[in-house]
Amino acid sequence: MQDEISAISGNANEPDEAKPGANVNFPFDRMTVEQFRRKFPRARWSDIRKAWFIPGRTASRRFGKWLAEREAEADAHADAKGRDAFDFDPIDSSYLELGKAGFRIKTPYSKAVVDTLREVPFSRWDRDLKIWHVPYRSFEELRQRWPQIEAAARRNEPEERRRRAAERKGSEEDMRSKLRSMERRRRRYPLVSGDLPPIGRVVAISYGLVVFTDITGELVEPAAVAEFYPGVTEDHVWGLWRKPTFDELVRTWPSKTARPERAQWWTPTIDELRPARRAARSRAVKTVRSQSSS
Repeated sequence: MQDEISAISGNANEPDEAKPGANVNFPFDRMTVEQFRRKFPRARWSDIRKAWFIPGRTASRRFGKWLAEREAEADAHADAKGRDAFDFDPIDSSYLELGKAGFRIKTPYSKAVVDTLREVPFSRWDRDLKIWHVPYRSFEELRQRWPQIEAAARRNEPEERRRRAAERKGSEEDMRSKLRSMERRRRRYPLVSGDLPPIGRVVAISYGLVVFTDITGELVEPAAVAEFYPGVTEDHVWGLWRKPTFDELVRTWPSKTARPERAQWWTPTIDELRPARRAARSRAVKTVRSQSSS
């Protein structure tokens, strides 16, 4: 790669150390180098620095502007290509409409939809309009995931949710669900007495990320809670927990290793912290807005 660039430059001499300018790098391909040389005819390749040297006090700014223009051109070309692909094989859905810069997606709330759309490159959530924006250049990625998005959105339509709730009402599954919810609202969790989590720090448990506020010392009665906590024994004691704040989640240093096997609590990984931080930030914003409007 170095020999090819040096040959194209026609000059591998080292620039004067005292000369003002900027050393720049960019992914190599012959066309990009040719366009770069036309834009910056005084630029020279440095074998020592393994970089191009552009002379001039404004070199860095001029190169940044040129690079941004090239990226914009590439994005525009990719958007046009994605729009053509959509016109040829469109996604027919009431949840999707076309905008000037890309697709506008609005569905009932579904964690599955949110998680899937976050996998689509360049997708973003508009908090004011309550819609997802996906540029045309990401059409292929969106089309691959659309069946999952459509199915999850339909499952979460209000009428569909009411229908499922009516079917479950009074059933054994419904009763178990209510009992699980009641247990969770007690905000307690069984912990092995010989392996207690730190108080006041963010840790992960089966419920998600929590902060333990107290270890009561009260022994767990396995027969009474085995349905909610499989594997609990008489060696477990109750710990009380609360949800962590956004600041606490931001300050938490992630673990580099996944959850240890059979661990009942563990230090969260970055993949566990990110969604928790987003949810906590959303809650904080809603709290501020409700306080300012009241």
